[in-house]
Amino acid sequence: MHPRLLAAGPHVGTGAWRTATVVEVVHPSPRAVILRLRVPDRIDHLPGQHYAVRLTAEDGYVAQRSYSVASAPADPLLELWVERLVDGEVSGFLAEVVEPGDELVIRGPIGGWFVWDGMTPAVAVGGGSGAVPLLAMLRHAQAVGATDRLRLAVAARTLDDLPFPDEFAAAGAVVALSRTDYEGRPAGHLTAAEVAPLLRPDATGFVCGSTPFAEFATQLLVDGGLPAAALRVERFGPSG
Repeated sequence: MHPRLLAAGPHVGTGAWRTATVVEVVHPSPRAVILRLRVPDRIDHLPGQHYAVRLTAEDGYVAQRSYSVASAPADPLLELWVERLVDGEVSGFLAEVVEPGDELVIRGPIGGWFVWDGMTPAVAVGGGSGAVPLLAMLRHAQAVGATDRLRLAVAARTLDDLPFPDEFAAAGAVVALSRTDYEGRPAGHLTAAEVAPLLRPDATGFVCGSTPFAEFATQLLVDGGLPAAALRVERFGPSG
């Protein structure tokens, strides 16, 4: 049974838990939900940061999960892409129950390592939901006129497993699906040949995805000549 969301308490100070209002709910696929939130006195995030979402049940039980920000800092709303996990108590609630007008208790932005401000060259590779922070980077690059500094590759099993595939493809990112063909590309894992044109010696490398994918993508970048010291890697996995 999903925790029932309760009304949040009074507004709290910067950096603490606060109440966000759900403005829009979009279901791009059965496996995901996009939430657009209005956050009072929001602190501008850096692309790559995340927010924690906390749910409290009537009996006091608390469940908390973290989700990467998909929106650019310039967006007046905060956008989160949430993967709908099997038996996920938080993701299930967010995907099945939350509606516009509801309130969510959130905290953020969080994280200072896996961030890109758009000022320096970057190559970023994301797998599955690990593509979400890369989308924030892409949208920020577009907002500040820095698309020439950012090169992207995203990968997943199928199109339903990949956040915002059309937006990535329209921006010229490499899109690799391992189980289905896509836009003329045969099904298969991301390859060194696809990554090689993205690399430049002065770039910072960003890798985000599950542990197996992060290790695989990191090796692709290192084998392509990107120094290991220039890499920033973020791994994730399901929460219990």
